[in-house]
Amino acid sequence: MRLPLLCAALIGLAACSSGNTDGSAATPPAASTAAPAPVATAPAQPSTTASAPATASTAAAASAASPTPAATASADAEDANRPAPKPFVDDGKWVEGKNYFRIDPAQPTSTPGKIEVTEVFSYGCPACFQYHGIVDELAKSLPKGAVMTYTPASFRPDENWPLLQRAYVTAQAFGVDKQSHDAMFDAVFKSGELGMMDQKTGKPKPQSAWPTIEDVAKFYAKFGVKPEEFVATANSFTINTKMKRADELIRAYEVDSTPTIVVNGKYRLTPISAGGYPQSVELTQWLVSKEAAGK
Repeated sequence: MRLPLLCAALIGLAACSSGNTDGSAATPPAASTAAPAPVATAPAQPSTTASAPATASTAAAASAASPTPAATASADAEDANRPAPKPFVDDGKWVEGKNYFRIDPAQPTSTPGKIEVTEVFSYGCPACFQYHGIVDELAKSLPKGAVMTYTPASFRPDENWPLLQRAYVTAQAFGVDKQSHDAMFDAVFKSGELGMMDQKTGKPKPQSAWPTIEDVAKFYAKFGVKPEEFVATANSFTINTKMKRADELIRAYEVDSTPTIVVNGKYRLTPISAGGYPQSVELTQWLVSKEAAGK
């Protein structure tokens, strides 16, 4: 029984690779007990985007992307109820260059004044699907002064990742990204309505049957967004620009696989480099404490 369990543990820590390599994508250790996930590997390719004129609904969605006073007040109240960061103690457990990697130069964050924890992910990544429940718990466990954000990757056009990146960025514009996040993973990997696999045959769908932005819009209608407005916004200059910025940021982070966690634009880690799913949460919290202490 030990060999099958070991194999399951190794597969469970797999990452969806861009085809580039660094120390963060090393052979996964046997520390994890996560459920198995398929592995995807292919060379990184640039995101493909379609351009269309912005509409009135596009402008409304773009303004919705900026936090309202009520939303800001709610976020501040939630932050005030979080515990203070743990005291930073460096006992040698976590090693730079092995467990986590410095980003040079450090990248600016989208939440000034906060310690930003970012997951680089794709809804099309099997490893991200396995990991997203852990990330949900990580987000809830962050201390006061820390915030969770998400950056969608597009480096697997052979698996329709650019479309899924567009979906997330558009959902952000309409302010429905948080409530739809887990459901999007389910739509790709459980129901298959937005997935690349045929749920009946277990085989990849032909490209002619790949989900389209219209299919994505129907999904987000469940969260109160009119499909025609979603499509118009998704094809707007604003969304194309945000997708391009996400791609640039991922390259600047030197991310070569998903899921990857980035702490405050300075450090990156993966469940593999950390030694397992629980260890990745512990390491992230340690790096947050490090940043809070100004170390």
